[in-house]
Amino acid sequence: MTTDDTDIVLALRVALADRVGKERFDLWFGPGVRLDYAGRGLTIGVPNRFFRDWIQANFRKQIEAACLEVLGKAPALSFRMEAAADREASAAESTGSGQSADSTQSAGSSETAESTQPALRVVSAGDKSAPDGRTPQRRAGFQPRRRFASFASFVPGKANRLALASAEIAARKPGELTPLFFHGPTSVGKTHLLEAIYSAARKRSPQSRTVYLSAEQFTTQFLEALRGSGLPSFRRRYRGVALLIIDDLQFLTGKRATQIELLHTIDAVLQEGGQLVFAADRPPNELAGLGPELTTRLQSGMVCPIETPDYAMRLGIVAEMAKRLKVALPEDVRQMIASKVTTHAREISGALCRLRATSEALGEPITLALAEEALGELLRHTCRVVRLHEIERAVCDTFGLEPSSLHSNGKAKRVSHPRMLAMWLARKHTRAALSEIGQYFGRRSHSTVLSAQKRVESWMARDEQLDTAERAWTVDEAIRQVERRLAVG
Repeated sequence: MTTDDTDIVLALRVALADRVGKERFDLWFGPGVRLDYAGRGLTIGVPNRFFRDWIQANFRKQIEAACLEVLGKAPALSFRMEAAADREASAAESTGSGQSADSTQSAGSSETAESTQPALRVVSAGDKSAPDGRTPQRRAGFQPRRRFASFASFVPGKANRLALASAEIAARKPGELTPLFFHGPTSVGKTHLLEAIYSAARKRSPQSRTVYLSAEQFTTQFLEALRGSGLPSFRRRYRGVALLIIDDLQFLTGKRATQIELLHTIDAVLQEGGQLVFAADRPPNELAGLGPELTTRLQSGMVCPIETPDYAMRLGIVAEMAKRLKVALPEDVRQMIASKVTTHAREISGALCRLRATSEALGEPITLALAEEALGELLRHTCRVVRLHEIERAVCDTFGLEPSSLHSNGKAKRVSHPRMLAMWLARKHTRAALSEIGQYFGRRSHSTVLSAQKRVESWMARDEQLDTAERAWTVDEAIRQVERRLAVG
């Protein structure tokens, strides 16, 4: 495959993982299952007929939906039986290109499912042999082509400033902030920071033993050790490290035996002065299923929230991803994507891949008109469609206004600014025509609606404040608050 096709396949895998769920994706589309895209067709390389029949029967719709999201079309789908050597190459390619669309904020992982042979993302750095006596190159799950994210590609902002500073300290001075715990919703940068800490630690001290894995892998290997592979070897692997990084800690909820083992592992690493780093989708005090002992350990260090990126951060994410994907984006297109694709970074990556594919297919440069046409369906799917009266009510409740004020001709900023914001939100979250929006908000013309849209986007670009009846808001804060009321943010 060309570099472009490889990037498209990467975006397809990310979109597919979002649809089928992480565990099912890791089980059925992890190492050993290869995706090849060649312009018009998508080929799925499978290890045997059982995989082929199961994927065809259970995942065809999700594959087609992922293709529609990334490519704007559903290409012809075919299957190919992979020889053993091809499967090994596929596994290496899958893990080697595993830096997902989230990696500008958060890197997607390719861990195996619980019922398959687990694979450590890394082995102990600097050791000539792994704790089980085998060389790292032959050990199951060794990923020599794995590309880990770095601090250089992380987009900083208000939503992640504390987390980034803490991660840099953990990488530069291991043991100073330990345990370090990141939490936040999907695709906000948690895994990216974990990978960046690992990468920086490896460069700083190549001989130190560092381990990076998911909570699911930790659980699976612990259960295998209990069944016969040996607890002493398992414990040597994890308790004697200088740096232990575990992602997706919420997976351990309800798994009491694994929690106890992790508790002892944490105590052992802390006693030796090692660095512990964890990530989860919730803060420790909301992970009730982990038990008080483990929760207390996690809260004893540095707990860093990572929030959904604001507009300024999304602009940076779009720029970083466009650079990585080698997509030339005009400034107005970059602003449009950052203002309308607000859910998570994976969707930004999908939008860019789709935009590039459309541009190449049509042989036309990327313009705002082309972007709006190419991404129209994607943007409709990423936003819950709401009605104009819902936007009116949410804006009025947020800014303490009477509904009639948005229909008035009042020119005071406390009224005109929320009215323009309501029109912008109507363009984003409804399918109403410009004339319909203008008619609803005081019988205004479609050009007034377009002007309001451009005005709000210029506020966002400059991070301006809105002075309202109740308080002063930044534009991004105001939009987030209204969208929370609409349940679309």
